[in-house]
Amino acid sequence: MRTAAGNRTFLAIMGTLILLAWLTLWAWEHSPYSRYLQHGLWGQTTHASLSAHSHGLSAILYLVGWTLMTAAMMLPSTLPLIEIFRRLTIRKKNHLQLVALVIAGYLIVWAGFGIVAHLSDWGLYQLIGRFPWVQSNGWVLGVGILVLAGGFQFSSLKYRCLDKCRAPLSFVMQYWRGKRDQLHSFMLGIHHGIFCVGCCWALMLLMFVVGTGSIGWMLALGAVMAIEKNMPWGRKLSAPLGVALIGLGLLIVLLHSPQFI
Repeated sequence: MRTAAGNRTFLAIMGTLILLAWLTLWAWEHSPYSRYLQHGLWGQTTHASLSAHSHGLSAILYLVGWTLMTAAMMLPSTLPLIEIFRRLTIRKKNHLQLVALVIAGYLIVWAGFGIVAHLSDWGLYQLIGRFPWVQSNGWVLGVGILVLAGGFQFSSLKYRCLDKCRAPLSFVMQYWRGKRDQLHSFMLGIHHGIFCVGCCWALMLLMFVVGTGSIGWMLALGAVMAIEKNMPWGRKLSAPLGVALIGLGLLIVLLHSPQFI
């Protein structure tokens, strides 16, 4: 009875934290500071003549927004691993701290990916500025990301990482040593984050197509990734999703085909 109550309490706490992340994102999206959540608008302010202090503040706010977004989207899909780890370490006096370290390691990896993705996006826009045709036909970049994300759904790397994410118990057994519990907890989160990014990075790039501040798309993509990683039939979703993304990219090309004439 005590264990069952503890399980319910823990899941309620995690659910509350995830809900708070979503509510914070929603409030942020409707605030005067929403431009720091939208990578496109953030980029516009970046290209403006901002002071070094303002630019640094903008970067920090964007990173906070990205981390909130990944917490809201990705933590639900990793709850099975976190719950298994909590049960495994429940007899330790500092087990809640260890769980927090797993989550911290996981989110740090996603934050690192966000930095790389945004810098790449910024560099790409700098490069595009030299090519007027591409600059006036931004849809080409969207098509490129759609086809990239769709094609990655068929790659061996996708399935290797997805299989790791779909087996949380064996993952914890493989990466949890328990001797230096704090360090190993943090590294478990790091390892899980690496495989999760390896599985989902291409789908997350779609947020740069639809807008990183779009709550609706966050919910949709978060649900897709959670299904892929946790539902019994989730692995079978990857290929049809890849076909759909590539098909959408080709449809956009057809809709814009007169521009090639």
